[in-house]
Amino acid sequence: MVQDRLQEIQGHIGDIIQRFELTTRKAPQAQQQSASRVAYSGPSFQSHINEVIERQSARHGVSPELIRAVVAQESGGNPGAMSKAGAIGLMQLMPDTARSLGVNPYDMEQNVDGGIRYLKDMARKFDSLDEVLAAYNAGPGAVQKFGGVPPYAETQDYVKKIRHSLRDIKS
Repeated sequence: MVQDRLQEIQGHIGDIIQRFELTTRKAPQAQQQSASRVAYSGPSFQSHINEVIERQSARHGVSPELIRAVVAQESGGNPGAMSKAGAIGLMQLMPDTARSLGVNPYDMEQNVDGGIRYLKDMARKFDSLDEVLAAYNAGPGAVQKFGGVPPYAETQDYVKKIRHSLRDIKS
């Protein structure tokens, strides 16, 4: 009970910090091009990615396992990933979403920070993890329109794969 209350308080503090950061932090545009061309590989780099995920997850009071599962599904752990639709980085933030969150999607730390905050925003709108994940993948409008996970094969597969990853971790 005390642990649950502590987590709830940490979440509220994180939300207050986020609101402050959104009004004071600007995404550095100069880093975009060079950061997207860096080669990403090797165990030390993977360790760095895990450190970023751990740090940002702790900061926002979100399970690092969930974030790792989302990152694996979104970008395969490649911070330089860019989708055909234009989503960028580890957590595949769309440029408009990154802009609204005040983050540079080409900066790994900011990308994970923005992705977690966006997931938390979806968690405030939807009741289940499946709906939150579906909203992250297909957009909140699609989840609202269909009253749950939309009947898109890609989104249903996305939710299923992340749920499977989380079950594997718990086993």
